[in-house]
Amino acid sequence: MEQVDTVVIGAGVVGLACAQALAARGAQVWLLERERVVGSGVSARNSEVLHAGIYYANDSNKARWCVQGRAALVAFCQSHGVPYRLCGKLIVATHNDQRPALQALAARAQANGVTLQWLEAEAARELEPALACVAALHSPHTGIVDSHALMLALQGELEARGGVVALGAEVVGGVCGPAGVRLQVRTDDGDMELHAQRVVNAAALHAVQVAQRLRGMPSEHVPRAYFARGHYFTYSGKAPFTRLIYPAPQDAWLGIHLTLDLAGQARFGPDQQWLLDADVDALRYDVDPALGEVFEASVRRYWPGLPPGSLQPSYAGIRPRIFGPGQPAADFRVDGPRQHGVPGLVHLFGIESPGLTSSLAIAQHVANTLGLPP
Repeated sequence: MEQVDTVVIGAGVVGLACAQALAARGAQVWLLERERVVGSGVSARNSEVLHAGIYYANDSNKARWCVQGRAALVAFCQSHGVPYRLCGKLIVATHNDQRPALQALAARAQANGVTLQWLEAEAARELEPALACVAALHSPHTGIVDSHALMLALQGELEARGGVVALGAEVVGGVCGPAGVRLQVRTDDGDMELHAQRVVNAAALHAVQVAQRLRGMPSEHVPRAYFARGHYFTYSGKAPFTRLIYPAPQDAWLGIHLTLDLAGQARFGPDQQWLLDADVDALRYDVDPALGEVFEASVRRYWPGLPPGSLQPSYAGIRPRIFGPGQPAADFRVDGPRQHGVPGLVHLFGIESPGLTSSLAIAQHVANTLGLPP
C-alpha cells in the first residue's frame, strides 16, 4: 500500500486549484483523475465566464467565494500569462414586467459589494446598438477567461511544487479511519491502494458517487445528486456585441445568454434540461439541432436582428447539482470533519456555476478546513 500525504480526487479547475493550494502550503499532493486529460468534464463544457458575484444570496458561499475568487483569478491570470478579458456584461429586461427582477438583482449585487450600473433602454443601446431592451444592468467587472490555459497553469504550479497528476486513475472504493482514508484506485496498469492522511473529493459530477463509495462516511451527510444538461449553439458570423448579454434570470437558471470567447466568437446558451434519475456514468453530451429554433426565438427577444438559421449546434455541459426541479438553488457545500466527523476528509458537493470563478477561493477554504498553515 502506497502512503500518501494528500490526495485530491478530480482534476477539473476546482480540483486543480485545490491541489495547487495544498501544495503551496507544504502538502505532498497526488491529484487523481479518472479521465486521461485534465479538465475534460464540467470544466471543459461551460461558458468560461468570470462572474462578478451578482446573483447569489448575501453571505452565501457562492457570493463570498465568487467575489473573492474573481479578484484572485484575475491576479493569477496576470501573473501567469493566462488570457482573459474583463469585457463587461449587460443583464437585460426585454419588457417592463422584468424590471422588478433587475431591481432585485441590483439590490443583491450591492449587498455582495458588486458594482452595477442601471441603464435605461437608450443608454444600453449606446453601449450595444443591436440590443433590444427596456432597461439593463451593466456589470463592468464580468469577463471571460481561457479555462484550458488556466488549468494548465494550475497544473504547472502543482507539479513545480512536487505534486503528482495521475491520469486514468479512478477511485472505486475506500475505507475511512481515524488515521486517514484508504483508497482503492483503478488504473490501466491494475488496481492499487493508497493510504492518505488527507483526501479532498473534488470529483464534480462524480462527487456524490465517490462519497458513497467510502465506507465509514456517514450516509446522512451525503446529498442526493441531480444533473441538469445545458446545450450551446454558436453563431456563424460576427455578432455585433462587445459585451456579454444575459436575460433577466429565471429561478436558478440565468436563461439563454450570449457569451463571447477571447477571439470574439459568439455562442449562446445554456438552456436547462433536468436529467432525472440519470446514471452519472451514462450521461450524454449530444446537441439536437432542432433546438436551434427554440434558441433563436429566445435570443431574438434581446437581439431581434439575429439572422434566421445562423445558429449551429456546438456542445453541451452538465451541472452537478444537489437540488432538484422546483427546489431553491443550493449553496456550494464544502463538508469537512466538522460536518461529517471523518478526520482529514473534505467533500465538495454541488460545485456548479460560479465554480470556475470561485475556484481559487474554494481552494483556500479547503486548505484552511484541513488545518494547513498559510
